[in-house]
Amino acid sequence: MRKQPDYTRLLVAMGLAAVAGSLDGYTYLTQGQVFAGLQTGNLILLGIHLGAGQWQAAWHYVTPLVMFGLGTLIARLIQHRYPKTARWTRSSVMLAYELGLILLAGALATLTSLPWVTGLLSMVAGTQLQEFRELRGKPFTPLMMTGNLRTFVEALYDLWIRRDRTAKLRATNMGGVLLGFLAGVALAGALQPFLQQATIFVTAGLVVLVLVAGHLPRMRQAHQTD
Repeated sequence: MRKQPDYTRLLVAMGLAAVAGSLDGYTYLTQGQVFAGLQTGNLILLGIHLGAGQWQAAWHYVTPLVMFGLGTLIARLIQHRYPKTARWTRSSVMLAYELGLILLAGALATLTSLPWVTGLLSMVAGTQLQEFRELRGKPFTPLMMTGNLRTFVEALYDLWIRRDRTAKLRATNMGGVLLGFLAGVALAGALQPFLQQATIFVTAGLVVLVLVAGHLPRMRQAHQTD
């Protein structure tokens, strides 16, 4: 039987986290210190500006919140139309959809106002969080690192103090995801001074790499068959 693409592997999870990190790094640096995916941060900044009576500045954070929700709704609609039995093919479609949104945002970045670019990238983040939530059979998020950091530290404690050898896999998984996210942010930070708005096309390249990583098992099987 021909293998389906596998988007639950650690390499894929690290790539997804790198995409999420680069999205947030990009929008923070180029779109007025707003986050594409980290909606907790947007809510905090929204509340600060509302509390200070800075209405115009507060509105800046409404767009990513609304568009993140829209991205989640569209992803949920796709999930509803394509049942779980087809989830591997569906995940590839979701990544292609994300890639299209990122390329559109990159094309608009030098032509239009900030909210449209940030909004499109927030839709990408919402789509990714809705579709990709499994790593080696366990839940994870490629977008928000607070829970992943807690799981990582808990696994280290269980491994080193309780001598639970099964915790090694959890620590490896979460450590890899955290490193992937950090690498994505660092990449955006390193390239933005040189590429400016075009830095987002690097994120598009990361999405392509995730697609390839998901299809690696299938490609290996095809090679062995040949």
